[in-house]
Amino acid sequence: MTPTLLRLRNLAFVGFVAVGLSGCGYNTIPTQEEAAKAQWAQVQNEYQRRADLVPNLVATVQGYAKQEKDVLEGVTEARAKATAIHIDAGDLSDPQKMQQLLNAQNQLSGALGKLLAISENYPDLKSNQNFLALQSQLEGTENRIAVARKDYIAAVQTYNTTLRTLPGAFWASTFFRSEQPLVEFTADAGSEKAPQVKF
Repeated sequence: MTPTLLRLRNLAFVGFVAVGLSGCGYNTIPTQEEAAKAQWAQVQNEYQRRADLVPNLVATVQGYAKQEKDVLEGVTEARAKATAIHIDAGDLSDPQKMQQLLNAQNQLSGALGKLLAISENYPDLKSNQNFLALQSQLEGTENRIAVARKDYIAAVQTYNTTLRTLPGAFWASTFFRSEQPLVEFTADAGSEKAPQVKF
């Protein structure tokens, strides 16, 4: 066999292996993991957006409802706890850290619900343009959080399924042994009941 034919044969073999690897699912696990991490970043972005609204909302309510000191302090403390917990992409497979974050975010949601509910007792506050704008932004942010969490759950489901089904399970057991299933969000007990919120 001539050197030129040998090179062509080797080049063809390398090309065949490269095409085979690209089509066999080897890249699926890292691709889906990165997609889930990107969705997680969006969830964190929306949580931060909500946390950024809290000081303005508290300040606005405080001007009208000074006697609601406990509620205002509760919101401030819940915000501090929620922003103190940091989950990076490496923690997405740690159920305890994810549960800590979810608990803190749920406490913030509950505290904000109480804060918005007290507006019912203060007609001047309910008609304040700044309060109404903040309330609208907060409602929009809560919707964005729900969408971001839904997208994250879908990305995690896809990734976790790939780790457990063929051909992904083969790659996960050989080249990607350190990859662990990611933690999904779970609903809180009693969340199947619609909340009673009055504005």
